[in-house]
Amino acid sequence: MAIYSFQARSISGQISQGKIEARDEADARIKLRAKQLIPVKLTVLMQKKTDNDIEQAIKSLFEQKIKSKDLQIFTRQFATLINAGIPIADSLRILSEGALNKLLKETLIQIRASIDVGRRLSDSMAQHPRVFDRLYCNMVQAGEEAGIIDTILIRLSSYLEKSEKTKNQVRGALVMPGVIIAVAFIVVSGIVMFIIPKFQGFYASSGKALPGLTQMLVDFSNLLRNHWFLIIVAIASSVASVIYYINTTEGRKQFDIFLINAPLFGDVVQKSSVARMSRTLSTLLSSGIGLIEAIEIASRTAGNHVIEKSLAACKESVMIGKPFNVPLSKQKEIPAMVAQMVAVGEQSGTIDTMLSKVADFYEDEVENAVKAMTSLIEPLLMVFLGGIIAFVLIAMYLPIFNLGDTMG
Repeated sequence: MAIYSFQARSISGQISQGKIEARDEADARIKLRAKQLIPVKLTVLMQKKTDNDIEQAIKSLFEQKIKSKDLQIFTRQFATLINAGIPIADSLRILSEGALNKLLKETLIQIRASIDVGRRLSDSMAQHPRVFDRLYCNMVQAGEEAGIIDTILIRLSSYLEKSEKTKNQVRGALVMPGVIIAVAFIVVSGIVMFIIPKFQGFYASSGKALPGLTQMLVDFSNLLRNHWFLIIVAIASSVASVIYYINTTEGRKQFDIFLINAPLFGDVVQKSSVARMSRTLSTLLSSGIGLIEAIEIASRTAGNHVIEKSLAACKESVMIGKPFNVPLSKQKEIPAMVAQMVAVGEQSGTIDTMLSKVADFYEDEVENAVKAMTSLIEPLLMVFLGGIIAFVLIAMYLPIFNLGDTMG
């Protein structure tokens, strides 16, 4: 938990200041939204450590979440019902009755109850950040104010579909390396655990000292067989610790920095984050949300802390009247083409269209980068796997070869 100092703007445009207690900045913004306030600036005054902090962090690892596909389908169906003239509350009832995801079903029931007592749809959705993020709620609010909520929902559905496609491409690039590494681990473990012990009797009967390579393999086999439980516990604990750390704010930042700078993977991660950032900005701007607020939202939803930080650095310059492309061109993590396209969009008054073209370009680039990376990394991993197995086999049969030479 933390205490934040905030500046916020009311619906009438009046600026107010105050303090608010929240789990994190996103939670603070949701609470302000629920009070009909649009956050302008948030500053951490004090971090409060509670006994439940670790418990909440661990709980977040296992709590039910909604799949992007489920949210996309709901959004498309919701838009269809609204476009057909069915009231929002009735649409939510229909969709909640047909929802298969338990979390989504319960959320829709609660949102409908909130609407029944007079709250707006966007404010009701903001109370459920596990399902509807800030981008979603802001776009729904823009749709409510402009009277085009069905159109906004269609845009949201399209946005979710394209974002999910990009994420799946990145995940797909990581699947094959993971499979090959897992196979290598299983094969080598099987050889070391079950085959090497059968050779040990033969090695002992020869009465000769084992080559260093073979002795190292035998020692490793004995270590695994005698302490396999402790090794499994140590590996599981290490993995759990890493996952827990990545789920913390600082851990997420460090992991994102590692990803975007990683050999081979870094290029894919950067392009996918730029594509997501551009798609988010385009979708928000085309929905009538102002540039400053769109930048602020996109700077928290790009999917990578490095890109989000670069985009957030542009906000202050835009607030004092500089064209968006000026600070954007100074961010080394964001390709120069993005700033150039934004400059063209600002001059022609079509910045949302230009950003959509940027998103299209980088979504295609992600697909191409994934194919290029896969074609490069698969042979390397196969060579790595073959090298490990060759090492084990040579170490196993080296004493036999030496014995044959001696007898010869």
